[in-house]
Amino acid sequence: MKKYIVLVLICIIVLTTGCGTQQADDLKVTIVLDWTPNTNHTGLYVALSKGYFAEEGLDVTIIQPQEGTAEQIVASGSAQFGIGYQESVTFARAEGIPIISLAAVIQHNTSGFASLAEKEITSPKDFENKKYGGWGSPIEEATLRYLMEQEGADPEKLQIVTTGDADFFQMSSTGEVDYAWIFEGWTGIEARLRGIELNYIELGKVAEVFDYYTPVIITSEKMIDENRELVQKFMKAVERGYKFCIENPEEAAEILLKNVPELDRELVIESQKYLAEKYQDDAEYWGLQKQEVWERYMQWLFENGFIAEQVDVTKAFTNEFLNQ
Repeated sequence: MKKYIVLVLICIIVLTTGCGTQQADDLKVTIVLDWTPNTNHTGLYVALSKGYFAEEGLDVTIIQPQEGTAEQIVASGSAQFGIGYQESVTFARAEGIPIISLAAVIQHNTSGFASLAEKEITSPKDFENKKYGGWGSPIEEATLRYLMEQEGADPEKLQIVTTGDADFFQMSSTGEVDYAWIFEGWTGIEARLRGIELNYIELGKVAEVFDYYTPVIITSEKMIDENRELVQKFMKAVERGYKFCIENPEEAAEILLKNVPELDRELVIESQKYLAEKYQDDAEYWGLQKQEVWERYMQWLFENGFIAEQVDVTKAFTNEFLNQ
């Protein structure tokens, strides 16, 4: 019996040591978010909490950007992956920074312009002599002007107030602004939960050129060239995470809340249910990116002087690591 007990103890030690070695050998990977954690990112937290990353031998850390953008952080090598946007990837490519989009987190642009119903702003024509509250980006003004011109409105009557990340509801209620650019799956859901009636102009539906990918998962050319297998493993786990979100939105919401408990519970659950139908939408599979979507918006950026030269969009994105 003593010999049997000793043998069992030796086996336990060997197994424990083996498990420790496996964990120690896991490849350490960092992904940097574009903003504070929200339901755009739930697939990542699902992959982390459900052990999908661990099953691929990856020890993944999710961080928020402290200084600089996700594109800059990924390009510098401080993070292997990040959450970015189609326009920021295009800008990076135009400046010779070899960032690549690996997947569209949401298949269609779910952002647009919102205003309190009492403002009676129902189309870009109504932007005339109304105060827009934005981040102060030149691309915002160009977008607004383009939309107004398409509707026969006078873009010279556009009024812009730089508000940064100030609260949309507070700004609207005080009259500081009349309308702002929001994400329907977050601020739009919050308005409904608060019982606030909004008029909403969905950007991608009023102008096809603005139905671009936002957000996207990014990495660098160097990562793909030197660590292709790692990229493949990472994206396999991420894809499983977002598929789980699509099939189990409420459970996915609970996982996000467990990781980020400071978020509003009801908002997260309702937002997750909304995005469950938007992640893949009408695409053949989650994350799919189309060349015409990249090409269309790149041309708009070029024609409006935001990039000096046209970008080869076939190098700006890849579907290679999807639908595994």
